[in-house]
Amino acid sequence: MATERDELRERLDRATAHLDPPYAVLDLTAFDANAAALADRAGAKPVRLASKSVRCRDLASRALARPGWRGVLAFTLAEGIWLARTGLTDDVLVAYPSADRAALAELTADTTLADRVTLMVDATGQLDLVDAVRPATRRPAVQICLDLDASWRPLRGRLHLGVRRSPVHSARAAGALAAAITARPGFRLVGLMAYEAQIAGLGDAPPGRAALAAAIRLAQRGSYRELLARRGAAVAAVREHADLAFVNGGGTGSIAATSADPAVTEVTAGSGLYGPTLFDAYRTWRPTPAAFFACPVVRHPAPGLVTVLGGGWIASGSAAPSRLPTPWLPEGLKLINAEGAGEVQTPLTGPAAAGLRLGDRVWFRHAKAGELCERVNELHLVADDTVVATVPTYRGEGRAFL
Repeated sequence: MATERDELRERLDRATAHLDPPYAVLDLTAFDANAAALADRAGAKPVRLASKSVRCRDLASRALARPGWRGVLAFTLAEGIWLARTGLTDDVLVAYPSADRAALAELTADTTLADRVTLMVDATGQLDLVDAVRPATRRPAVQICLDLDASWRPLRGRLHLGVRRSPVHSARAAGALAAAITARPGFRLVGLMAYEAQIAGLGDAPPGRAALAAAIRLAQRGSYRELLARRGAAVAAVREHADLAFVNGGGTGSIAATSADPAVTEVTAGSGLYGPTLFDAYRTWRPTPAAFFACPVVRHPAPGLVTVLGGGWIASGSAAPSRLPTPWLPEGLKLINAEGAGEVQTPLTGPAAAGLRLGDRVWFRHAKAGELCERVNELHLVADDTVVATVPTYRGEGRAFL
């Protein structure tokens, strides 16, 4: 009896029979369903699109055209300027501080751009970089978002759970930085962001690891309670100095919980649109897999083994098996521990290997979302069993930002 995975494989194979792998596809039905589910989980609060998790303007535009989606969280200033200039959005928040002098010069020379793009800061030195490029007297006011560290530091700070981002952790420190920003001519503090990576970016149901899952859930509950109070206090402290237009938080893995925080006015999501494998380890909501890449079988090195061309599209983060791509279709294939996913070839084993012929496609899922697009120039958009469009990725448009 055919399974859903079998049916998906047949549909993708039929849709792309005219193509020679390797290539990447995007299932539009799954993408649209994920976009609707994310907006629904955000409740009445708008979802800001994390562009690093999409890296394709056509698909970013498709998501932003849906109800509940508004604005872009860009990953570099140069990218944000490009998205604003090409008309994708008039609301760009750059997620990370920038030291790109050329991009800063472009931003500060254009009043329209300055109204559409907001910079991220966590220290006054980042304001100095802007002033060094163009003094306040010679440019429009630059919009600023304050980055609040959302990590959890229990046991009086002896433990650190979360990522190493902003040095601004306490409400007092946030208020002090807000005062310093608003005292500087040429800057306008309009937002605050606090990204809880230890909740949004860490799956609480790692397969086969019940004890670890329990520990992660316990830590996430404690972190959420602490951040709920601290973020609210920080927002109040910052609002003493500026009338904030937005307070941003969350990600695909925490969108419902973050949107429930009364201090937050908008949430961010992006990875959930593509449904990469890292999100298979979440309990509350798992996106439908939408993005896949295909590699051709080119060898039979031994009984029960096949080798595909390429496959080594590794995700960023701490080096671990969870960062490897997963052979997904046909069901019943796995990587070999001794080789993993290779730069130019990848051996696979498992019950399905015996039925694969030279030239057959093996379909993989990437561990993360947008990084897949750094490997291909285009995405083939599939509806039912037909490629209905082929659209360029950032790479296909000649844009390599990071």
